[in-house]
Amino acid sequence: MDVAYDDGRGLVAAAAVALDAVTLEVTDRATAVGPVPFPYVPGLVAFRELPAVLEALGRLRATPDLVVCDGYGLAHPRRFGLACHLGVVTGLPTLGVAKNPLTFRHPPLPPHRGAAAPLLDGGEEAGRALRTREGVKPVYVSPGHRMTLGLACAHTLALAPRYRLPETTRLADRLCRQALRTALAR
Repeated sequence: MDVAYDDGRGLVAAAAVALDAVTLEVTDRATAVGPVPFPYVPGLVAFRELPAVLEALGRLRATPDLVVCDGYGLAHPRRFGLACHLGVVTGLPTLGVAKNPLTFRHPPLPPHRGAAAPLLDGGEEAGRALRTREGVKPVYVSPGHRMTLGLACAHTLALAPRYRLPETTRLADRLCRQALRTALAR
């Protein structure tokens, strides 16, 4: 899942891209575009994104076994990011893979693929910084719903064999941006 905005026109576009877990080949894709339903409030972005995300997810031909969100699960200042919201609403296993650590800190990581360090909030581990490519900036992984942190990291590594971001995120990012461009061209 991923989401793109045109704040000037008040539009949000969500994309869901389903992949075969073994081959990582695309098996389905869907989008939804609509008005932004909630103002921007730091820490409450899920309320802006969830309606479009649910619509795109509902347009897939089959229910996915796992949903990877471009964002946060438990590694969220309120311990309940988009991956948590989406998982609770749908009942599906979810995890969040974010590009930035928000307010969390982590110790330095070794440069190799698979290196991980806890994302710490005080003494509590809220997620993990995970290096998906050697020498490249890590991603920030956290469980959303029906998911352990270890399994979330394993899924993230399996979905990111060549690039920093999981294939699900890379493809959904491209698709939601295209859906937004198409909607704006009308």
